[in-house]
Amino acid sequence: MAWLTDPFLLPFMQRALLGGVLAAVTCAVVGTWVVVRGMAFLGEALAHGMLPGVAVAVLAGWPPLVGAAVSAGVMSVGVGVVSRRAGLSHDTAIGLLFVGMLSLGIAIVSRSRSFATDVTAILFGDVLGIRAADLWLLAVALVVLIGATALLHRPFVALSFDPRTAATLGLRPRAAHVAMVLLVTAAVVTSYQAIGTLLVVALLLAPAAAARQWTARLPSTMALGALFGAVAVLAGLLLSWHAGTAGGASIAFSAVALVALSVTARAVVPR
Repeated sequence: MAWLTDPFLLPFMQRALLGGVLAAVTCAVVGTWVVVRGMAFLGEALAHGMLPGVAVAVLAGWPPLVGAAVSAGVMSVGVGVVSRRAGLSHDTAIGLLFVGMLSLGIAIVSRSRSFATDVTAILFGDVLGIRAADLWLLAVALVVLIGATALLHRPFVALSFDPRTAATLGLRPRAAHVAMVLLVTAAVVTSYQAIGTLLVVALLLAPAAAARQWTARLPSTMALGALFGAVAVLAGLLLSWHAGTAGGASIAFSAVALVALSVTARAVVPR
């Protein structure tokens, strides 16, 4: 069992495991709503749209998390404004802002010749470089997002399955949608440190999608998704250690592989 335990004798691997699990649980809880509500494109756009803010923050010497939060906030608000003012569909507004923010980020990056390493960390994360302060941030975000999800569970359920009924019951589906977008934004922003802006979508979607193969109940989907996410983090870090691959990419690959395994196993196991 040395192959399993030896990598985690090192402090940086212990922090990587703990930080990755915290991010995975956060993304599994919020990602359940993303999968059920069909908001995968928005999650991906938010993750990619953080690039200009993070790039500006890194170049200016500010905390990257601040830039990520600002960019994600612009994306979240901008989608609603563009879709209402321009009379465009929600998906079209997301696509336009996604491309615009991503191209702006690349343009900012292209202005700096010494930015290659920072861009790699932004896009693919630095899970092996997680610090104690990052762990505290992830832990606080997890507690806050779980609390918000529990508090808004009823309007979120009504919004996801029947918005007209939600409106009839006075649950304010538009406000619930805004709250859900804010939760997705917060999960993406706080988790990108672990696996980067391009790969955070894997933890947001894959564990919840794998869990949905086995259960239709939302609380059990969240719990099973959190377990799948933790397994993906463990498997990804072991793969990274023994195969010498990038940590964030290994975690994302393991998460997607769990979906394939779940789909295959569910086809074999009788319902």
